[in-house]
Amino acid sequence: MENEQFQATQPGVEIDPWIEYLCQPPFSQARFEISAKKLMQQVLDAMQQGNSCLPAEQNSLSLLHDLVGDAQKAHSLAPFIYDHGQLYLYRYWALEKSVAEHVVRIQANSIVPVDLSEHQQQLLSDPYQQQALNMVVEQGLSMITGGPGTGKTFTLAHIIAVLNQALPNIRIAMAAPTGKAAQRMKEALQNALHSEALADFDVQALKQLQPVTLHRLLGLGNQAQPKFHAKQPLPYDVIVVDEASMLDLQLSQMLFAAVPNHARLILLGDADQLASVDVGSVLADLQQVSELKKNHVHLMKTRRFADGAQIGVMARFIQQDDMAQDVLAQFEQNVVQATELQPISLHDIDVDYAQLEYLTDEKLSASVLEQYYTKLMYGYADYVQALKQGQDQQSFNAYVAHTIEIFDQYRILTAIRHGAFGLHQLNMQIEQRLLNQLGRVKQGEWYEGRPVMMTYNDYQLGLSNGDIGICFLREHDGRSQFEVYFSSLEKWVLATRLPKNIETAFALTIHKSQGSEFAHTAVVLDHLAKNLLSKELIYTAITRAKKVVSLLVNRDAFTQALTIKTTRHSGLSQKIVEQYRNFNEYVN
Repeated sequence: MENEQFQATQPGVEIDPWIEYLCQPPFSQARFEISAKKLMQQVLDAMQQGNSCLPAEQNSLSLLHDLVGDAQKAHSLAPFIYDHGQLYLYRYWALEKSVAEHVVRIQANSIVPVDLSEHQQQLLSDPYQQQALNMVVEQGLSMITGGPGTGKTFTLAHIIAVLNQALPNIRIAMAAPTGKAAQRMKEALQNALHSEALADFDVQALKQLQPVTLHRLLGLGNQAQPKFHAKQPLPYDVIVVDEASMLDLQLSQMLFAAVPNHARLILLGDADQLASVDVGSVLADLQQVSELKKNHVHLMKTRRFADGAQIGVMARFIQQDDMAQDVLAQFEQNVVQATELQPISLHDIDVDYAQLEYLTDEKLSASVLEQYYTKLMYGYADYVQALKQGQDQQSFNAYVAHTIEIFDQYRILTAIRHGAFGLHQLNMQIEQRLLNQLGRVKQGEWYEGRPVMMTYNDYQLGLSNGDIGICFLREHDGRSQFEVYFSSLEKWVLATRLPKNIETAFALTIHKSQGSEFAHTAVVLDHLAKNLLSKELIYTAITRAKKVVSLLVNRDAFTQALTIKTTRHSGLSQKIVEQYRNFNEYVN
């Protein structure tokens, strides 16, 4: 579920059966009091909120009898594990332990050395980017972080050009957690490889690199068992992962285990964005380890947001640690005044622009909701026109390419799935307005121009969770049928072959938008989203936009989003430190 890392689990929902299951043979012969079951529920709740563990007092462990193992004892096997003041489910303790072991191994990998020429050393002018180049040359593990527009992919392009020149026949893999992030990585890499500084480098092979999802890279099948793992490592010399802040504990363990002993692993990401939907905040944890400081470079200078650009000002405002008491007044004074949302012509925007409207505090009537939905529809005006024009352009392929380009200019982002401003209602309302303006009706669930998003990995169709496509009426041998084109995969799929639970995608949850970019985003936060919001969520939402952000927000919810920072409980950093200590003792 999209809000899994924030959403508290209601007592008795799904967790109770697990607790009862653990409280009987073969796991335990003991009789458990209510206080013991409450402690179990707290641990399971913590996991559902994205934590890998829960701080616990050692004297409380007696409540759980023989269900708790001691991490300091060899071969301790039990449903729960106690380790340095933290109570884990065994699964997440074991995952953390494995990730820590592989991090230390990768950092010590026997990589092929590279001696940089003077020309290669001067390839990048920014000192932090130069530092990143030197780090990758020298280290088995590299983390390159930075906010939007700081040149992470630009820096990467120059780094791999240097490696490709210095190490002939080097094998490079590029991946990201989602299909959309992989597609954006490909586009950004292609642009960066056209840099004038690379004119003397042979980058033709690099231009052929095809970023894929991590699931495809690892060969994850229907049984969630990877083809590549510790005993059969990935056949690459350099493995690059973009949007690494989205890495959860399980996916990180599979990825790190599959990195061969001679390879370089490069992680790119923005530490201020949302952590993974599932358990863990691996990139953030790695950055907390002092032994990995030489493996981390944070790029500082942003090139996306010009001086005075409101999106950049907004991002910096959100990143402040100490917010003023009257945060909304400060936001309006320093970023943008509250007015009403207006139609925006992207062609008229020279400097990044933001607009803000507060939702009324009163109970919203049908007529008031109608006005809000109409305002959110403004951003799809060009998309409606593209669909109306149809194939008046040169060819069907040109029409498809133009329509996709226009659709990707705008997206509505929300934090929740239900309610008047939840994902389902927003998609339904925009869909109705689109069909009305086009004068068309649905055929079943389908119509030309319907954007859809996959909600799980379908290995038969070759589609991944988060892949987005658009439905077109495509002609074959004089017959027309609905087919969906997934531009990130350059792939057509019959609409009738797609799963029934595929989702319409005029609006996305903020989690699902991670790894994407749009010229214009509308961010909608109503009172129902209040307890799910955080600085990381709103920062992720507004930095999806390259030109315009339109905020339609409840005052209390927006205040929460600007002031609450999410922290996750984890023992990964400590385990990495311990692993280094053990490694050094073994070596010495």
